[in-house]
Amino acid sequence: MKQRITIDPITRLEGHGKIEIFLDEEGEVENAYLQIPELRGFEQFTVGRPAEEMPRITNRICGVCPEAHHMAATKALDALFDVEPPSVVKKIRELFYASFYCTDHTVHFYALGGPDFVLGPESDPAERNILGVIHKVGVDIGMEVINCRKRNHDIIKMLGGRGIHPVSGLPGGWSVAITEEMRKEIEDAAHKNIAFAEFSLKLFDDVVLANKDYVDLIVSDAFTHKTYYMGTVDENNHVNFYDGMIRVVDPEGKEFLKYHSKDYAEHIAERVEPWTYLKFPYLKAVGWKGFEDGMDSGVYCATPLSRLNAADGMATPKAQEHFDRFYETLGSKKVDGRYQPVHHRLATHWARLIELLYAAERMLELATDPEITDPNVRMPITTTPREGVGSVEAPRGTLTHHYKTDENGILTDVNLIVGTTNNYAPIAMSVKKAAQSLITKGTVITEGLLNTIEMAFRNYDPCMSCATHSLPGQMPLEVNIINADGEVIETVSQYID
Repeated sequence: MKQRITIDPITRLEGHGKIEIFLDEEGEVENAYLQIPELRGFEQFTVGRPAEEMPRITNRICGVCPEAHHMAATKALDALFDVEPPSVVKKIRELFYASFYCTDHTVHFYALGGPDFVLGPESDPAERNILGVIHKVGVDIGMEVINCRKRNHDIIKMLGGRGIHPVSGLPGGWSVAITEEMRKEIEDAAHKNIAFAEFSLKLFDDVVLANKDYVDLIVSDAFTHKTYYMGTVDENNHVNFYDGMIRVVDPEGKEFLKYHSKDYAEHIAERVEPWTYLKFPYLKAVGWKGFEDGMDSGVYCATPLSRLNAADGMATPKAQEHFDRFYETLGSKKVDGRYQPVHHRLATHWARLIELLYAAERMLELATDPEITDPNVRMPITTTPREGVGSVEAPRGTLTHHYKTDENGILTDVNLIVGTTNNYAPIAMSVKKAAQSLITKGTVITEGLLNTIEMAFRNYDPCMSCATHSLPGQMPLEVNIINADGEVIETVSQYID
C-alpha cells in the first residue's frame, strides 16, 4: 500500500512551507515535494504606485532581509531615472550592505542552519535551536553572536534611517552622508566583525570538519547536485554583493553566461507548476528539462556556494585564504586557473562563513576609504522614467527588480526574481534526493531522520517570506474533486475572482 509522509510545518526558515513524501508499495520514495502554500502579491499590488515608492514598499516583503530589497529597488530607480550615483554613494550603499551581510549570515549559521551541526541532526528538537547552540558552545560565545547582530543593526539604522525597513535609498543618491564620528564607529565595528568571522570559521573547523560523520554527510551523494551556478562578480571575476556582472558557470566550472542585470530577461525564463505558488526560473539557452541536474538541464543555483563557484576568487585577502582552503579541502582541482565547482550542497554553510569574512573585510576597506565622508550624496533627476532593472546579491541568491512606468512615473509592470526563487528547483531536487537516499524499504521513520531531510532545504537558507508573500486577507484556494477515472467532477474555490 502506498504511504504519504508529511512534514508540516518545515522549520528554521523564513516563511511557510511543507514537505510531502510519497512512498510506493515497496516502501521506497516515489516522489517528494517542497510545497509553498502562499501567493506572491507584491508584483501586482505595487502596480499603480509611483516608482519612487518602491524602495520603501518592497522592503516590507521581508523583515529579515529588507536591506536586499531596498537596495535592489534603489538600483532599479537609478536605471529608471537614468541617473548615475556618485562614487561616494556607491561606497556608502556597499558599506551599508556589507554590514547587513554580517548580521544576516550570522543569523543563519547560529540560529537556522548551525543547530543541525553543533547539536546534531538527531538531537532533541526542543534543544536544536539557538538556545541549544549557546548552551553547547558557551554563554560567552552566545554574547558574541548577540553583539555582532547589535552593532551591525546599529549601523544599518545609522545609514539606513531605520533599524528595519530602511528608507535612505534615493534614485542616484543616498539620504545620509557619513560624518567622521560615524566613520570611526563603523571602522571599529568592522574590526570586530572580522574577528567574529574568523572565530566562526574556527568553530566550523572544530565542530564540523573535525567530525567525520558530519564530513561524510556533507560529501555524500544524498546532498550532491551538479547544476549551473550563478553569482555577481566584479571586473576581476571576484565575488561582489553590491555591483558587477552576473556570471553563470556550467557544472564543470566553465563560464556559460555573463550579463548585465538589465539583460536578465534574455537569459532567464520562469515557469510555474500546478502544485505550488512559487515560480521556477531556468536558463533559456539550455531550456527546462524538469527537475534534473547536469549539463543538459537549465536548472541553476544561486547561493553562497554558487557565488563562490561562479567566481575566480574573493576580493579580500583573508577571505581568499579561506576560499582556497575550501576548494582544496573538498578535493576541487584547478582547471585553466580556476577551481572546479564544489557540488556538495551542505558545503553552503561553510561558503556562507567565508562570505561573512569577506563582508567584514570589505566593510573595513570602505570605512577607511578617504572618500567615504564626502557629503555630496545626491544627484539631480532630469529625465522621465520608463523602465529600469536593478540587482544585488541577496544572502540567499541573486535578487532582481524590474519596473516599467507610464509617462508620469506610475508603475505599469513589476517583476521580481528573488534569491530563493532562483533556488526553488534545486531545493525541490535536493529534498527529493535526500528523501530517496535516507528512506528505503523497512526504514523506521524518526523525527531525526525527517530533520535530516529538512537539512536539504535548510542549507539554502530559503526565505519564503521573500519568494512568496500573501496578499492582505485570506489566501486564495482552489480544490479539484477528481473521480476514479481522473475526471474533474467539481471545483470548489474561495477568495478567487
